[in-house]
Amino acid sequence: MKKTIAMLLTAAVSASLLAGCGSSSQSSSQSSSQNTTTAQAGAETNSAADTQSGNSAKETPESSSEAADKAESNASYTIGIGQFAEHGSLDNCREGFLAGLAESGIQEGKNLTILYENSQADGGTASQIATNFAGKEVDLMCGIATPMAQAEYGVAKKSSTPVIFTAVTDPVAAELANADGTPVGEITGTSDKLPVEQQLKMIRAILPDAKKIGIMYTTSEVNSESAIAEYKELAPNYGFEIVDTGVSSSADISLAADTLINKVDCITNLTDNTVVASLPVILDKAAAKNIPVFGSEIEQVKIGCLAAMGLDYIELGKQTGKMAAQVLKGEKKASELNYETIKEAAFYGNTKVAENLGITLPEDLTTGAAELFSEITQ
Repeated sequence: MKKTIAMLLTAAVSASLLAGCGSSSQSSSQSSSQNTTTAQAGAETNSAADTQSGNSAKETPESSSEAADKAESNASYTIGIGQFAEHGSLDNCREGFLAGLAESGIQEGKNLTILYENSQADGGTASQIATNFAGKEVDLMCGIATPMAQAEYGVAKKSSTPVIFTAVTDPVAAELANADGTPVGEITGTSDKLPVEQQLKMIRAILPDAKKIGIMYTTSEVNSESAIAEYKELAPNYGFEIVDTGVSSSADISLAADTLINKVDCITNLTDNTVVASLPVILDKAAAKNIPVFGSEIEQVKIGCLAAMGLDYIELGKQTGKMAAQVLKGEKKASELNYETIKEAAFYGNTKVAENLGITLPEDLTTGAAELFSEITQ
């Protein structure tokens, strides 16, 4: 009996323990299920937040780009253009400079104000013009020809105003660039370095019997001295001797021309601004003596030079304008841009001048000419 009761009690206790374990297991399972559901909900929430955040991140650069474009489209600029002298090649540089800016989205009358001054080949006036530009706090100065570029940089470097030059024959000699072509400061631009050897070849082809070539230059223009040195170095290779005459101002041109014409078989012209500005005087005197005068660019051939292996100054100006646009837009600093040159020269001839001189221009030159003129313009 006692044994039976003991067995019954043991069974009852075992049943109770089994029921408790089952309840605990079910509770644990439900809790685990709830935790899993909560975790999944949290993951979904985090995923949604991440997705939204990702979308925001993707939209941010686009918004910044749009803001930058809008800021650029609303930007306006003021440029001070200083031109050293009044003659065709420098005028073409200025025209090309504005065209290059316009092609880059910076156009006068829309988002560009131009302050233009001409120093009329006077160094003192060039310095005054540069000082005036600085006083008006222009965004950029453009110096057309070496003396103007030097004057502008002398003033602008005190305030870090960028200067872009054009029609500077030798930027290194003018101390506007380092020997390796890098800028000396916030200044860069384009060079109209003469294709001296091509010019000598052309003169020899047109004048097979000529011996002496005359060159007139301004003694204060370092570019002219540099060009004459190159002519003297290369001339003997083509059977020529260079005879040079220096002037200090336009007042000296007439007398210097009379002297030079009596010593030479022809004259070749540089890009010397003082001399070019008085070129009609030289041409008249040379024509009276039947002495051919060779130019250095297209405008000189138009007004009476026989021929030239020259540069297109409008294209040179465009190249300069595009460099200026990079600086204005903040794409580059002037100090990060080496100066550039136009390396390809082209033949320009004036058949009317040739006729007056009794000269026939060689067919191999005229066939590939960039342009031939049949009249003399004034």
